[in-house]
Amino acid sequence: MVPFALAGIAIWAVVGLVLLLFFRDWLVEHDRQNWLWICLAGVLVGLPGLATMLRYDANRARRRAGRETTAGREPTADR
Repeated sequence: MVPFALAGIAIWAVVGLVLLLFFRDWLVEHDRQNWLWICLAGVLVGLPGLATMLRYDANRARRRAGRETTAGREPTADR
């Protein structure tokens, strides 16, 4: 899941930089400066999403490791 979050953040950042560097005058002429704020919001909202995905992947790896260790053990008999 982490690559999807990183890709989303990267896309917002690249689009924002392209708009800022190459289309800033066009944005001002057409009263579209808010597009830069939208790109910034996309990056900022993506950061908690990235943190969530990192935690989710870590928990999933921990659960898988736990299953692998319990799967290798012999079942114990109840006495």
